[in-house]
Amino acid sequence: MTVARPRNRRVIPPRERDATRHEVRARPIRLKEPAVESVPPQAAPAPVPPGSAVSRGSRRGLDAFAFFVANLQTGFGPFLAVYFSQAKWTQSDIGFALTVGSLVSLLGQVPGGGFVDAVRSKRFAAGVAVVAISGSALALALWPTFLIVLLAMAAHSAASCILTPAIAAISIGLVGHARAGERLGRNASFQALGNAVAAAGMGACGYYLSNGAVFYLTAALVVPTIMALSAIRAEEIDATLRTQEAESDAAGQAAGEGAGGVKALLTNRVLLSFAACMTLFFLANAAMLPLVGSALTLRASETATVLVAACIMVPQAVLAVLAPTVGRLAERWGRYPVLLIGFAALPLRGLLLAYTDNPYLLVSIQVLDGISASVLGVMVPLIVSDLTRGTGRFNLALGAVGTAMGIGAALSTSLAGIMADRLGSHTAFLGLALVGLAAFLLVALIMPETRRGHQT
Repeated sequence: MTVARPRNRRVIPPRERDATRHEVRARPIRLKEPAVESVPPQAAPAPVPPGSAVSRGSRRGLDAFAFFVANLQTGFGPFLAVYFSQAKWTQSDIGFALTVGSLVSLLGQVPGGGFVDAVRSKRFAAGVAVVAISGSALALALWPTFLIVLLAMAAHSAASCILTPAIAAISIGLVGHARAGERLGRNASFQALGNAVAAAGMGACGYYLSNGAVFYLTAALVVPTIMALSAIRAEEIDATLRTQEAESDAAGQAAGEGAGGVKALLTNRVLLSFAACMTLFFLANAAMLPLVGSALTLRASETATVLVAACIMVPQAVLAVLAPTVGRLAERWGRYPVLLIGFAALPLRGLLLAYTDNPYLLVSIQVLDGISASVLGVMVPLIVSDLTRGTGRFNLALGAVGTAMGIGAALSTSLAGIMADRLGSHTAFLGLALVGLAAFLLVALIMPETRRGHQT
């Protein structure tokens, strides 16, 4: 019996008994460990992706800011010519004043973008621009003399060169690159609504009060515009910008050279290709609406004013509806297919205008203009953001592309005017359609997909 005991029962050595006893005693300590491990996530949370912690107040503030900025800019639209004509200005003086504003706007795109890049607070840059535009409108209302008007037009154009890239920088800085498309689409939608509301309100103000009252109203709009800007929390923009600046530094170190310099932009082939595409697009696009207005005047002189107003309102309505969808599609499909859709609508529009005589059909064709405006209103800042990400020169590049667009628009009216005078409006529309087709083919052949596979 004493021999069978080891087979049925294993004798535990003293060391194992001590180890087992030690493990049993250590179990209460292990039970306390989960409670200790649950503290660090509260003390040091994981980094939050840009845009995920944006407050509702900042989002609503940016919506309202885009809306009221469009109100401000509408005051400097067609109401200027009416105001100057009522003040007994000659057509040459009116043309010279408008030309000064156009030249400053064309030449100030790149410096304005560089200024926004250099200023640390994008809200400050936007606020200064808004105050300058309001002051310009007030000067036009109070002192409509030739010198004051020239200075006011120059100040308005210079401020606009700062305000446009500042809004884009605030938008991307607030939500990050991953949600930039949707945010820019939302901006374009509220700007279209602001243009429509301001055009109706200022038209009524000029009709029932006076043309000068339009500019008093424009100057007064600085109050809600600044209030909307102040609703955007600076700390939310700054937190995202710090993340992007760290990413920019890492990209610069990886490149091993000054990737954020102007030289990098001038040697960026994709950016130069995109600027060339935009120049061709506006070379074909800018003169189409004036040609439509001339055609409507000849074919329906009694209702031409109403039809021209409808030609302006239809694209704005389409832009307000489609712009958010364009932003979402740009994030889902990529930039390239959405950009092709916007460029394809231009030659189709020119071709239909060339072979349409019915005034109401001419107005309905402007839906294609709204499609192009919806795409480009979102894609221009979005593609420039893709191409300059990590360089710190987003606004400078956006100003350079804006300059290319301005050059194309300036040449478009002259080209279309020569063709219309010598060959007729039918041939002019066909010629612009061919230029638009060239722009579409250029995009299809040389533009790559600019969206990165991973975004932060």
